[in-house]
Amino acid sequence: MESQNKLLQGTVAIVAGATRGAGRGIAVSLGKFGATVYVTGRSTRGHAATSGRSETIEETAEMVSTYGGIGIPVRTDHTVEAEVRALFERIKEEQNGQLDLLVNDVWGGDELSVWGERFWEHSLHNGLLMQKRAVHSHMLTSYYAAPLLVARRKGLIVEITDGVGYHYRGNLYYSLAKISTIHLAEAMAADLREYGVSALAVTPGFLRSEAMLDHFGVTEATWRDAVKKDPHFIESETPYYIGQAIASLASDPKVSDKSGLSLSSWELAKEYGFRDIDGRQPDWGTYFKQHVEGTL
Repeated sequence: MESQNKLLQGTVAIVAGATRGAGRGIAVSLGKFGATVYVTGRSTRGHAATSGRSETIEETAEMVSTYGGIGIPVRTDHTVEAEVRALFERIKEEQNGQLDLLVNDVWGGDELSVWGERFWEHSLHNGLLMQKRAVHSHMLTSYYAAPLLVARRKGLIVEITDGVGYHYRGNLYYSLAKISTIHLAEAMAADLREYGVSALAVTPGFLRSEAMLDHFGVTEATWRDAVKKDPHFIESETPYYIGQAIASLASDPKVSDKSGLSLSSWELAKEYGFRDIDGRQPDWGTYFKQHVEGTL
């Protein structure tokens, strides 16, 4: 990847849940536009928080800096209020109260989701824990971010979700988590509108994350080999695709026109004209309707 024009130079952002996947892609993309990015998550060097994964917030922060921004790793469990409060106290001190962008991407639900089980068969403990990790954490983080944004009467909160709209996603607890973040954006937008602050939700398509590449036994260079195992992978996208979507929104002076909406990487790519790092412009929404929806 090459560095971009510094459209976000002077912007202070938090990407909550930026260790890997979409969060890492977003943080690095903001860095490419020159932003200062607080990279938060639970996995640090020597202390992995997710079984089987080696990525750390320090690695992500270094990537942010490498591509032109300022990456600042802060180990934060976003389900623990004291740690979230401490994060914002640190930002107030280090940035003189400036915060321009919060991206809520904390998830932690993959290891808790069991597909094919009805909600009464599924572990209730895991289902409720999913809401704590993926919904309550977003609420906590936004609660402490909002006063900083409101004080300056500008800024943006982005909820990262899965899917556009309120349809069932195949698992009650998963659906509830992903739909809740969409409504969080809609509700926050209503409360924030009179203060000049925007909130919206964005979904990626079939995400070619580190974990998904490992699942198929491929790398980013050989990802097309995985299409033999799952033909739908042909329309997958890297985490930097949604990363460019968020960077484009953050640098759009008319982003308030989108406040309260549920958006997608593929539609934003068409609007803002960006492409994925492999030169493609995948459109998971159209592909899903044509090749997947009728087979479910």
